[in-house]
Amino acid sequence: MEKPKVLFVQQEITPYLKETHKSLIGRQLPQGIQDRGKEIRTFMPRFGNINERRNQLHEVIRLSGMNLVINDTDHPLIIKVASIQSARMQIYFIDNDDFFKRKFTVLDKTGKMFVDNDERAIFFTRGVIETVKKLSWAPNIVHCNGWFTALMPVYVKVALKDSGMFSDTKVIYSIYDDGFEGNLSDKISQKFKTQGVGEEFTPKLTDPSFINLSKTAIDYSDGIIFGSEKINPELEAYVRESGKPVLAYQNPENYMDAYNEFYDEIIVHESVLTQ
Repeated sequence: MEKPKVLFVQQEITPYLKETHKSLIGRQLPQGIQDRGKEIRTFMPRFGNINERRNQLHEVIRLSGMNLVINDTDHPLIIKVASIQSARMQIYFIDNDDFFKRKFTVLDKTGKMFVDNDERAIFFTRGVIETVKKLSWAPNIVHCNGWFTALMPVYVKVALKDSGMFSDTKVIYSIYDDGFEGNLSDKISQKFKTQGVGEEFTPKLTDPSFINLSKTAIDYSDGIIFGSEKINPELEAYVRESGKPVLAYQNPENYMDAYNEFYDEIIVHESVLTQ
């Protein structure tokens, strides 16, 4: 029997970014799931504050070279990789000078959101998908961690539903206490439209707040994980009302088995529903 394949789409991973609860999960969870017998691939943005030399990132030429069109502008897709030898795993980085050269993640030096975070998130999501296609690696589960990954469920369930490679892929979205003030660009739905996702699929993004971005991700996910101990009450209620499988917040000391079992439940649960 083939090993189940889990694609981790991460906003943060330590040691590439500073240690936080979310970045620790980004680092430890893929290794733990691999140790439990699943095949994994792990992606994150190559934010400009990642030290490439210290972390030994290098470009993968055979995967790079494609241009992704966002808002009628071409953006070259660059794929880089680094190895965590002790974990026997690689981290793939989605890179582009237009979006990820600046020495910050999602906030500028004054603490304000970058005005193009919507396009950066779209580019990251599309970049992950195109790279996985080139790898010819069809995941059973896509696990998205952090609001920057919230567009992935929409792409998988709408743009890729008839692709063959992603037709049977299940999506899990982890919600964290990582909300932001204000909104993303109010043109985000129009930019989605150019990526094969009509505006009718993202009605909540006419008001692209953290809440509505998260609700959109929930709408297109097959299972939800509460990644933080404290979750926005409105989002928690929305998840409960959705009727979708939910994994409550797990203690950091022993969450691996619970996550692994949740993946198996989602695969089996959805397979039963489609029979």
